[in-house]
Amino acid sequence: MTEFYWLLVASALVFMMQAGFLCLESGRIRSKNSINVAAKNISDFIISTTLFWLFGFGIMFGDSVAGVFGSSDFLFDDQHSPWEISFFLFQMMFCGTAATLTSGAVAERMTFIGYLAITVLLSAIIYPVVGHWAWSGIYPSVGPSGWLENLGFIDFAGSTVVHSVGGWVALAAVIIIGPRLGRFEEGIRLPPGNNLPLSALGTLLIWFGWIGFNGGSTLALTSDVPMIILNTFISAAWGGLIAAGINYFRDGYVEVGFVLNGTIAGLVGITASCHVVSPAASVVIGSVSGVVVYYGSLFMERWRLDDALDVVPAHLFAGMWGTLSVALFGQPDKIGNGLSFTEQLWTQALGIVVIGAYCFIVGYAGMWLLNRYMPLRATKEQEEQGLNVAEHRATTELFDLLTSMQYQQNNADFSKSVPEEPFTEVGQIARKYNQVIDRVNSEIAQRDDALMRFQESEMRKSAILNSSMDCIVTINRFGSVMEFNPAAERTFGCLKTQVQGKSFIGLFVLEEDRIKIFDSLNSGFSSSNGLILNRRNPFRLQRGPNHHFPAEIAITKANTKTLQESEYTLHIRDMTRHAKLQQRLKFLAYSDPLTSLYNRTYLMDSLVSALLFASRQKTSVGLLFLDLDNFKIINDTLGHKAGDELLCEVARRLTAVSDSRDVIARWGGDEFVLMMTHSVSDTRMSEHAEKILEIMRVPVQLNDQYFTIPTSIGIARSGEQVLDADKLIQQADIAMYWAKEKGRDNAQFFTPNMTNAVTKKFSFEKEVNDALASEQFYLVYQPKVQMEKDNILGLEVLIRWNHPVKGLVPPADFIPIAEESDLIIKIDEWVIDQALMQLKAWRDQDLSIVPVAVNLSGRHLVSDALVTYISERLSYYGIEGRYLEIEITEGVLLQDIQRCIDVMAELKALNIKISVDDFGTGYSSLSYLKRLPLDILKIDQSFVEECDSHTEDAKICETIIYLARSLELLIVAEGVETAPQVNMLKSLGCEIFQGYFFHKPMKSPLVAKLLISRAEIA
Repeated sequence: MTEFYWLLVASALVFMMQAGFLCLESGRIRSKNSINVAAKNISDFIISTTLFWLFGFGIMFGDSVAGVFGSSDFLFDDQHSPWEISFFLFQMMFCGTAATLTSGAVAERMTFIGYLAITVLLSAIIYPVVGHWAWSGIYPSVGPSGWLENLGFIDFAGSTVVHSVGGWVALAAVIIIGPRLGRFEEGIRLPPGNNLPLSALGTLLIWFGWIGFNGGSTLALTSDVPMIILNTFISAAWGGLIAAGINYFRDGYVEVGFVLNGTIAGLVGITASCHVVSPAASVVIGSVSGVVVYYGSLFMERWRLDDALDVVPAHLFAGMWGTLSVALFGQPDKIGNGLSFTEQLWTQALGIVVIGAYCFIVGYAGMWLLNRYMPLRATKEQEEQGLNVAEHRATTELFDLLTSMQYQQNNADFSKSVPEEPFTEVGQIARKYNQVIDRVNSEIAQRDDALMRFQESEMRKSAILNSSMDCIVTINRFGSVMEFNPAAERTFGCLKTQVQGKSFIGLFVLEEDRIKIFDSLNSGFSSSNGLILNRRNPFRLQRGPNHHFPAEIAITKANTKTLQESEYTLHIRDMTRHAKLQQRLKFLAYSDPLTSLYNRTYLMDSLVSALLFASRQKTSVGLLFLDLDNFKIINDTLGHKAGDELLCEVARRLTAVSDSRDVIARWGGDEFVLMMTHSVSDTRMSEHAEKILEIMRVPVQLNDQYFTIPTSIGIARSGEQVLDADKLIQQADIAMYWAKEKGRDNAQFFTPNMTNAVTKKFSFEKEVNDALASEQFYLVYQPKVQMEKDNILGLEVLIRWNHPVKGLVPPADFIPIAEESDLIIKIDEWVIDQALMQLKAWRDQDLSIVPVAVNLSGRHLVSDALVTYISERLSYYGIEGRYLEIEITEGVLLQDIQRCIDVMAELKALNIKISVDDFGTGYSSLSYLKRLPLDILKIDQSFVEECDSHTEDAKICETIIYLARSLELLIVAEGVETAPQVNMLKSLGCEIFQGYFFHKPMKSPLVAKLLISRAEIA
C-alpha cells in the first residue's frame, strides 16, 4: 500500500514542477509574451497527458517488440492495479516535463499552433520510444526489456531520457526557427526578463518538485529516498553557486539568470546518478553542471543560437554530463549490473549518442516538414507587437498605455489623456505622463501668447523702418544693437532677433578695424580717426567670417541729455554692386568670359613685362602650356554646352593648385597657359605640372557620365639667352606636342631636339604592331539575351590589351589614340578576323552559333578597304554575313553622312546587320535615321542606369523604344545591371538586354558552355 502512496505523492510533487516551469519562463521573457508562454506551458501539459494516455504509455512500457517499442496498454483503463495506475500517473508527469522544455528555448518567436504541433511530435514519437529503450523494464510487461537497459545503461530519473530529450528537441527548434529580432545585432541587448522574482519562485518550485522527481523514481518509499533527496539538494546548491561564481569572476557581477540556470543544471546533472553516488560526488557533479551551463550559454551565443531561457545548456548539456557521471562517480555495489568502469562508461556514452541522434534527427526532420506547410516562426509584425496580442488577443495595461502614446505620437494630438489604470505601476506611469503633457501644453500656450505680443510690437516698429532701402541700425553707447531694420537683415544675412543686444562692432566690423571703431564710439564719433558723425564714411564691413563687402556709412546721434544714454543711428549702404561694376569693366578687358581666367591679351602683356624684368634681375620666367587630350571628342559627342562646362572645371582646378602669384590664362579653345615668375626652377615647374596632372585625373561628371581630363603639358623656361614672348610661347607649345607624342597625360620640358612629334607616332605604331604580332590583344564576349538570361541572341565582341609591361591596358586608353591614325583600322581588322575565326571554331565544335557584334571606328567605316576586307574574311572562314553585326557610335555619323550611308548599303548587301551604339548621347539628326540602313538601336547605359528611379531617363528610354518600333528597328538596352531596370525596360516594351545583370564579358571557353546550355534548352 505504501508503495503506490509514495508514487502518488511523488506525482503531485513532479506536477508542482509544471507550475515552476510556468513561473520561471513567464518571468524570464518580456511581458508582451508572458501570457503566450503561460498558455503554451498549460497546453503542452494537456496535450502530453492526452497523448501519453492514448498510446504514449503503451509505447514506453507495453509489451516490448525487440526492445525497441511497446505494443500494449494503450488507452490506459481501470483494469490495472492501484500501483500500476499510480505508476502511470508518475510517468505521465515525466512526459509533461520533457514536453514543456521546448517552450522556454523558443519563447517570444514561435507560433502557438506550431508549438502545439512540436509537443505532439515529442510526446507521441520521440519521448515514448526513447523511454522504452532505457526504462521499459521497471514496469511489468511481456517481452524483453529495452535494448539500452539490457546493455546496462542507467539513467535513474531521466537526465537523458527526460531532460536531454527535451533539450535535443529544443536545439532543433532553435535552429529551425532562428533568433529573436535584434538578438544578435550589435548595440542591442534584450532585457533579461520582466519579472525575475517570479522566475526565482519558479526555480524554487521546480527544486521542490524535484524531490518527487528523483525521490519518486525509487517507485517506493525506501531507505534510499533520503540519500537521493540529499544528493539532489547538494548538487543543485553547488550548481547555482559555481555558475554564479564564474559569472562574478568573469563579468564582475552576478546575473540572476546564471543563478537560476546553475541550480537547474545541478538538479539535471544529479538526476541520473542520485541513487548510486555519495554526497561528496554530488558536490562535484553539481559544480561541473554549473560550469557546463555557464560555458554552454557562451557557446550557444557564439554560434548565434538563440535559446531564450538557456534550456539547451541547462537540460541537454547538463543532462549529458549527468548521464556520464553514473560511470564516473557511481558506486559499483549500488549499480550492481556487473559492468566494469570502462564498460559502464562506454554504455552511458552510447546511450547519450543514440538517444541524441534519434531525438535530434526525428525532431529536426519533423519540424522541417511542419515548417514547410505550417510556418513555425511568428511574423516580424507579430513578434514586434508581442505574442500576447498577436496570438491570443490578450492585452495588458502596459500595452494599452503604449498604444495610446503611439496614437499621440502619430497624430500629434495631446489633447486627450492616456488611460490611467488605478492601483498599478503602469497606472502611476500613465498619471505622471499625463501631468507632463499638461505642463507641456501649458508652456506652449504661454509661449504662443508671448510670441503674439512680440509680433504685435514688431509690426508697430517695422512700419517706420520697412520703407527704407538702406540699412538702419541703432546702437547704444556700448555698441549693442537696439534696432535692425529689414534692409539690414537682408544685407547682413541675419534676423534682428539674432543680433539684438549684441555688439555691432563685434559682429560686423573686421577684426583689424575693431579697436579703431571702439575708440570712435567712445568719443561719440567725433575724432578724426575712424568714423565721423554726419559724414559719408567709406568702410568695409562683414556679413560673416571671410565674407566682406564695401559699404558707405552715415552716422546720426539721437538728442539725449547724458553720454550714458546716447544712441546712434547708422545709415548703411551696400556698395557691392558699384564695386562689382568697376571690377566687371576690368574683367571684360583682360579676362576670358567663359572661364573667368585671364585672356591671351593679358597674358602676352604680362609675359613681355615679366621677361623684361627677368632680364634685368637675372631671373627666369617659366611657362606651362596645357592642352586637353580628347577634348574634341567630348565636345562633338556631348555637345558644346558640355564642352564649356569642362573648360570651366579645368579653370577651377588650375586655380586650386596654383600660387596666387602665378598668371593663368586661357590661350584659346582647349589650351591654357600658366606663367610662373617667382622662384622659377626646373624642379618647381615639374612639381607644379605634376600637381596639375593629378588634379586633372580626378573624374568630372558631364551629362550624367564621368570623364577624366587627361592633359598634355609643355614646359619652357627663359634662360641666359633673352627670348621674346612669342618665342617662349612657341617653345612651350612644341614641348606640349612632344608630351602628346609621349602618350599624353604627362609633362615635357622643351629641348632643342623637339622639332616634331613624328617620333612619338612611330613609337606608338610600333607598340601596337608588336601587340598584334605577339598576341597581346585578346577578345572577350558579352551575351545579348531576349527577356531571360538563358535565351542568348548574340554576342558583343570587346577587345582587351594585356601589355607585357603596363599590364591590362583599358580600351579607353589606347583606342582614342589609335583613332587619330590608321592604327585603328589594323585593330578593327584584327578584331573582325579573330571574331570570325572564333565563330568557325565554335561551329567546328558542333555548337549552335549566334551573331557577333563588332565595334567599328569612324575612320574605318569610311575607308575604302572595309567592305572588301569583311567580304574576304567571311568567305575565308565560311561564315554567313548574318552572323556578323557592325556597331557604330552615334558620333560617327557626324563625319560624312553620305559616305556612311553608301558603306552601310554595301555591308547590308552582305547580309550584315548594322546597329547604332550609345544611341541618345550624340547629336545626329533624327532625319538621318530614315536614310540609314540600320537594323538595331542600342539604348545608352547612361539612360538605362537610372530608368527605374528617374522619370526623365524612363521617358527617354520609352521615346527611343517608340522611335525604333516606328522605324521597324530592333532595340537593345545595354548596361543593364539590376532587376528593377529590367522590369522597367520590359514594361516599356524592350525585349533584348545586355549587361552585368545577365552576363559579364567572358572569354571564349565560358561562351562555349553557354552555347551548349542554349542548345540543350532548345
